[in-house]
Amino acid sequence: MKTALTIAGSDSCGGAGIQADLKTFSALGVYGMSAITAITAQNTCGVTNIRDLDIEIVRDQIRAVCSDIQVDAVKIGMLSNADIIKTVAEELQKTQITNIVVDPVMISKSGSHLLKPEAIGALKEILFPLATVVTPNLMEAAEIVGEPVENKTDMEKAAVKIQAMGPQYVVVKGGHLPGDACDLLYDGHEFIAFENTRIDTPHTHGTGCTFSSAIAAGLAKGLPVAAAVRTAKEFVTMAITHSFPLGHGVGPTHHFYDLYKKAGLL
Repeated sequence: MKTALTIAGSDSCGGAGIQADLKTFSALGVYGMSAITAITAQNTCGVTNIRDLDIEIVRDQIRAVCSDIQVDAVKIGMLSNADIIKTVAEELQKTQITNIVVDPVMISKSGSHLLKPEAIGALKEILFPLATVVTPNLMEAAEIVGEPVENKTDMEKAAVKIQAMGPQYVVVKGGHLPGDACDLLYDGHEFIAFENTRIDTPHTHGTGCTFSSAIAAGLAKGLPVAAAVRTAKEFVTMAITHSFPLGHGVGPTHHFYDLYKKAGLL
């Protein structure tokens, strides 16, 4: 069985972070492992507290997994601060892992800052050059390039600038634009647009985490990057289509809808 490691923060309500990543890996037939970087106290209404883990335990989680088990892909999410970013980069440089997906998690849907502003430079300078794919949304892309990203032309310009920072591929996610949902893949030479009709639901908690971990799962199974992005887009679209209300805020997507349906549980 192929494997994938998520290096990210924990979401106590289970909709995003490592919980979403592990659900995604499992739904797509990949064995999931985790290295937790931060613990968040959050629910569907927002984040109430964040506790970064110390770099020693972050380092040792990665070492424990990589020293024992072959890792076919890595998904990196919430890293919180520059020290954790440096630690993760140092540990990954010691491995032979070639499939690395970086989701530059900066701000939660509720507006909580998940990456300290002074750590953005470390993210760009240290981690992006190790990445196979970087997957910013519009707000993250704007923060990374230092200018607004408000339409498809801006997305293309941002993708070019981010790809020049070192990753092999960039996917700028256009889910916050009006109209159809369009994600734009750039490989340094050409753009590929992945579009689908916008799904009318408020329940989108964890979509970014799910998308990036689905790309990692595809890469772990040997798919080329464009195919991995396409299957990830299909998977997250399915999960959003069947998202459901839970709690009093933004509910989660349904990672296991197709599996539950096949098992006769729906």
